[in-house]
Amino acid sequence: MSIWYLAFFTGLFGSVHCLGMCGPLAFAVPSRHASWWLVLLDKLLYQVGRIVSYSLLGVLIGLIGRQLWVAGLQQFISILSGVLILIAGLSRVFKVRSQVRSSVGIGIFNRAFTYALKNKAGHFITGVLNGLLPCGFVYLALAGAVSVGNTIDAVKYMALFGLGTLPLMLLATFGFGLTGPLFRKKINRAVPYFMIFLGLWFILRGADLDLPYLSPKSAPSTEVCS
Repeated sequence: MSIWYLAFFTGLFGSVHCLGMCGPLAFAVPSRHASWWLVLLDKLLYQVGRIVSYSLLGVLIGLIGRQLWVAGLQQFISILSGVLILIAGLSRVFKVRSQVRSSVGIGIFNRAFTYALKNKAGHFITGVLNGLLPCGFVYLALAGAVSVGNTIDAVKYMALFGLGTLPLMLLATFGFGLTGPLFRKKINRAVPYFMIFLGLWFILRGADLDLPYLSPKSAPSTEVCS
């Protein structure tokens, strides 16, 4: 599987999971238009804002990934990302609770989002803020983006991830709840197994086994530190 397809389908698959977390935030942003196409435009701007945030995160993670590639650590970071994703997936399968909390980050986000709503910041700005919400699937996407090796590809990876989340999130926010809680619950049960698959794929990719698609031979780095 191409890494670009993987980025898109991570977003597409994860959007059902994200709907339960980000959906209420998107529903909370009112559209003050009477025409349906203007309402749709507002909802689209919200989703574009999220994708912009993901792309900006791609810039940051791409700069980190580039330095790792220059240092010759691309295989190591791919395997490490895979191991961390695999552990996260297995912990959800066996219901092992993590003690790691992100309450500080969520608290900052909540204050910023509430301020934006009170000051009628608009759908695009609130969408940008939504894209910065701590989220497990965004972390998965960042783990993939850091292993691509350069900033432009990392931005592309995160943008494709965001585009994958767009169809369902846009339909749900425009249609006010496209999927029911029972459907989302079933999808959420499948999420850990998707994470396990993703983790194994990153481990194989970093193992450099010269297997087409699964573990291609890595090309030697031609970049030189200045």
